[in-house]
Amino acid sequence: MAALRLVSWNVNGIRACWKKGFLDIFKAQKPDAVCIQEVKASEEDVPKELSYVPGYSLFHFPAKKKGYAGTAIYSRIKPLAVVYGINEKRFDDEGRTITLEFDKFYLVNAYFPNSQHGLGRLDFKLEYDKLILQYLKRLEKSKPVVVCGDFNVAHKDIDLANPRQNEKNAGFTIQERDWFTDFLSKGFVDTFRMFESGAGHYTWWGYRFNLRARNIGWRVDYFAVSEPLRKNIVSSPILKDVKGSDHAPILLELNI
Repeated sequence: MAALRLVSWNVNGIRACWKKGFLDIFKAQKPDAVCIQEVKASEEDVPKELSYVPGYSLFHFPAKKKGYAGTAIYSRIKPLAVVYGINEKRFDDEGRTITLEFDKFYLVNAYFPNSQHGLGRLDFKLEYDKLILQYLKRLEKSKPVVVCGDFNVAHKDIDLANPRQNEKNAGFTIQERDWFTDFLSKGFVDTFRMFESGAGHYTWWGYRFNLRARNIGWRVDYFAVSEPLRKNIVSSPILKDVKGSDHAPILLELNI
């Protein structure tokens, strides 16, 4: 079995992140694939330094709305197939999902909708949640799945610094959390929790009030794998010291 290193990172704008050292992740982690969310750039807006990272192919799925959402994957392994979207226009227009098929598994990069202040997009998010779970289960009929990205939900109280104050807020509503519980019950593994059961581990911090330095954050970025891949997981840390975005990148190392 070969060891694979996968990175997932909500970059909150690839061009802004690039100016803050985005390309350093390739040197530091030597990843086989880097899945990014919230690219916020069309293909023509991506600088050539980001379009042609030596040794990697770029698969980019921008939103139709300029400067909004979008996903991309850098891979140094040639995929058997690439699928953009989940065949649902309202979500695919926002560039939310890319799938690479490899020999032994599917890699799905997903940027889940944010329910937004006032929960104005809660129903939209819950519909995406439902449809992507159905999509992942269809993929599993042929081979296991690794799904990663910004899920825009903190699953349990230990996954955010202030759970009581956020019980009815976007990303911590009972509906979103119940979906995540159901997602895991359908045969997916939250890989970070294979290694760490405690609180205080976050992947997103607001920019104001020095929240990152104070570690007042949320864990909303995940690697999840089909249950048969549990035995293949080597590590799944949060790269909390990597700056460049309001999210930290996360890493999955697996033997496959």
